Amino acid sequence: MMGKPQVLTFIDWYKPFYKAGGPVRSMVNLVDHLSDRVDFHIVTGDRDYTASSSPSDLRRDQWVTSDRGEQVWYAALKGRTMGRLKQLITERKWDVVYINGLYSKWSTIAPLWILRRTKQRRIVAVRGMLAAGPMKQSAAKKRAFLLAMKTTGCFKGVEFQATNAEEMEDIRKWIDKDVKIHLVPNLGRKIDSTGPVPIEKKAGELRLVSVARIAPEKNTHFAIERLQGISGEVRFDLYGTVYDQAYWKRCQDAVAKLPPNITVKWHGHIEQDQVADALSAAHALYMPSVGENFGHTMLEALVVGRPLLISDRTPWKGLEQRQAGWDLPLEEPERFAQVLNALVEFSQPQLDVLVHGACMFGRTVTMNRSTVEASMGMFG
Repeated sequence: MMGKPQVLTFIDWYKPFYKAGGPVRSMVNLVDHLSDRVDFHIVTGDRDYTASSSPSDLRRDQWVTSDRGEQVWYAALKGRTMGRLKQLITERKWDVVYINGLYSKWSTIAPLWILRRTKQRRIVAVRGMLAAGPMKQSAAKKRAFLLAMKTTGCFKGVEFQATNAEEMEDIRKWIDKDVKIHLVPNLGRKIDSTGPVPIEKKAGELRLVSVARIAPEKNTHFAIERLQGISGEVRFDLYGTVYDQAYWKRCQDAVAKLPPNITVKWHGHIEQDQVADALSAAHALYMPSVGENFGHTMLEALVVGRPLLISDRTPWKGLEQRQAGWDLPLEEPERFAQVLNALVEFSQPQLDVLVHGACMFGRTVTMNRSTVEASMGMFG
C-alpha cells in the first residue's frame, strides 16, 4: 500500500495568523479535511498580516507539529534566504510542492525560481489574484511580473489550481492557454453543526453583521450608504481590521450622516473561534463586496442559518431561489435598499424560512464529498 502523498506547501501566513483572510482559511480548511490522507509540511511566516513582530512563544525556523498533525515551519525574517529555502525543498522527496498565491517574493517567486528546469511537480493556487478586479490594481506591474515569470521559465511545467470556471479562464488568459489546470473548489470549514442557530425577530428591528477587513474591495462604504433612509431600528456590526485609514475615514463620515434609528458599530479584529457567535447574533450577513474568490465568511453564515445580503460578484449565487438570501448587482444600489427595508419588517416566521434555507444550503456545500475528493485528487 502506498504511503501518504508528501506535500511541501508555501504560504505567507498560516494559523494562528488569520488577518490575511481567505487564502489562510482556504489552506487551514484543506489541511483539516485531508490531514489524515496527506502529509503536509507548511513553510510560512512568523507574524500576522501587517504585524511588525512575531509572538514571543512561537517556535521559529524549525518544524513544529500543529493540531492536525501537519508540520509547520515558521520562518523568521532573517531565516528567509535562498539557501534555507533550497535546503527545505531538497531535504526530502516531495510528491508535490504546493504554492499559495502569485506575487510573494518569498513563498512564490523564490521556490518557483529554485525549482525551474526541474522535474519536481509544482502546483500554484492563484487564490483569485488573476481576477479582473485585482488585475486592474497595479496593472502594469502585474503584467510585467507575469511576463518575467514566463520568460525566465519559472512557470514552465507548473500546474495551476482554479477554484471555479472563471478562474480557469483567468489562468488561460494570463499564464498560458494550454497550461494544466486543476478545477478544485475551495473547501468550507469542517463542521459538526447540527442545525441553524435560532434568533428572535420582531417587525421593525434588524441586526446586520459584516466580518471582513474594512477596505474598498469589501465595499464597506457602499454598505453603510445603503442604510440611509432605512426605517425601523437597525444595527450594523462591523468586525474586521482597518488597513486603509483614508477609506475608514470615508466610512466614518458616512456613518455620521445616518439618522438616529441606524447604529453602526465597529468592533475591530475578531478571532477565528468567535466568528460563528458574531454571525449568529445577527439576522443577516450584509457584505456587498466587489468580488470574492470564495467567501469563507459567507459560507460560515449560511451554516449557522444566516441569510446573505451580498453582491452578485461571488460564487454564492441563486440565493433567492434557495430562500437563503439575496445576491444583487452593485449597479442597482436601490435594490439593496429595497431588501433592507423588507428585512426590517420581516416577522419571525418570515425570517425562519430564510434561516432554514440558509442552513440547508450551507450544509449541502460543506458536506459535499466530491470537493474533498477533488482536492485529494490534485495531490494524488
